[in-house]
Amino acid sequence: MDSPQDLHDRARRRIACRLLPFIFFLYLIAMIDRFNVSFAALRMKTDLGFSDSIYGLGASLFFVTYVLFEIPGAVVAQRWSVRKWTARIMLSWGVITILTAYIHNAREFYAARLLLGTAEASFFPGIIIYLTRWFTVKDRARAIAAFYTASPISAFVGSAIAGWLLPVHWLGLSGWRWLFIVEGLPAVVLGTITLFYLTDHPAEAQWLPEAERAAIASALAGESAARAKHGSLRFRDAWKDSRLLLIVTGYFFYILAFVTNTLWMPTFLQRLSSLSPATVARFVMLPAAAGVAGLLLNSWSADRSGEHKWHAVIPILVGGCCYMAIAVFAGHFAVALLLFTLFYLFSTAAFPSIWAMPTMFLSETTAAAAFGLINSIGQTGGFFGPSIVGLLNDKTHSIQWSLAFIGSSILASAFTLSFLKSVSPIHSESLHLQGPVAFEPDISS
Repeated sequence: MDSPQDLHDRARRRIACRLLPFIFFLYLIAMIDRFNVSFAALRMKTDLGFSDSIYGLGASLFFVTYVLFEIPGAVVAQRWSVRKWTARIMLSWGVITILTAYIHNAREFYAARLLLGTAEASFFPGIIIYLTRWFTVKDRARAIAAFYTASPISAFVGSAIAGWLLPVHWLGLSGWRWLFIVEGLPAVVLGTITLFYLTDHPAEAQWLPEAERAAIASALAGESAARAKHGSLRFRDAWKDSRLLLIVTGYFFYILAFVTNTLWMPTFLQRLSSLSPATVARFVMLPAAAGVAGLLLNSWSADRSGEHKWHAVIPILVGGCCYMAIAVFAGHFAVALLLFTLFYLFSTAAFPSIWAMPTMFLSETTAAAAFGLINSIGQTGGFFGPSIVGLLNDKTHSIQWSLAFIGSSILASAFTLSFLKSVSPIHSESLHLQGPVAFEPDISS
């Protein structure tokens, strides 16, 4: 007769094989559609007469509505259905991405970005909520990494598609317009499939044998009980908790730097090299590939050791140092490209550990709102960063100050997160599974 641990291990493998590849593709399409404007801008700005300030503001406006609807959307997903809410999100953002191909002026560009932010809001925290319903603490960072790997891969895939489409002119439409059309269609298709493929809770999973459903449900219930025993917080109290505030602040600086770099890196590389848009798009594939490697290696190490603080702080710190060096070596394109690649290698690696931390001290319901809070405040950096870079570029007629601004932000993230102090891990008493450590602030370090 199979032991509870054997049943749990089989359930873990079956769940991972069924859910993670599909969620990976959902997030891949999300990231491609969110940031394809960075590649489109290589030609769109010239065709439509946009300055850096206009592009920077338009790219940033996505995050205004994204932030406004993030927390309400996360709560809706948690209380209603992550499956149905995710399908709605994907269908709406796919349609809006396609319609962006037909903009002709700055006002239409601004409107398209605002609508896209509204459509995509709460997708990410909804997926985080979904993973906490299926994966125990022991596996959570790797589960987050498995789907978040889609982010650096999206830059790789998106740059390849941009390199193919930017030079074309089909049916009277420029290549940058086809970029939005071709990349918007998969969201519509996958949004429809989501309704039939995903399952909201393990108890509803007919594709799991009954014994395995019971085993995974027991493991998750044990962890929930352990969190309650150790003092899980309500949301009205959680937002006052210094642990959560430190994570929110660190994530704000992290996202400010990372999103701003993503939206501007193709432009930076073009100005550092004077290469064609299609060639620049292909060069972006190098940092993207490095980001995938860093993410997988660091998440494996974090789950193996059960430590998350330094698996976040050290990669972010090293990535920030690399980015600050880009301004120094801006006259040497090969060195600058190497530093961009190292920045992606290290900074992307920290992401799963950042998101694993809040699950150590928050209940499921509280976590739903907290994920929305962390992501919404973090994503406000996505508004300020790109628009500030656009203004800096136009005012200084150089990218040096912009590079220093982004590098300083990523270093501020490492500094903020360094004040978290590791404490004893929470155990699941039912299966004796040890998870990653929880955190509390250490203002003396």
